[in-house]
Amino acid sequence: MLTDNNAAMLKRLHELRSEHRDLDTVIERLIHHPLNQLQLQRLKKRKLQLKDEIAWIETRLIPDNIA
Repeated sequence: MLTDNNAAMLKRLHELRSEHRDLDTVIERLIHHPLNQLQLQRLKKRKLQLKDEIAWIETRLIPDNIA
């Protein structure tokens, strides 16, 4: 059973993954336009931030059963 907090985290996780995929597309297009290097760097940085946030949420949602 999902708690309200878990449901909110799953929703946020979905949003982050969607934005991460969208950035892949934009970055791929910008790679071929050398005039946009600063924008490309910013997008790559944002993509890494998203990846970190996705990983953080996933660790909260998936219980650690190693014990």
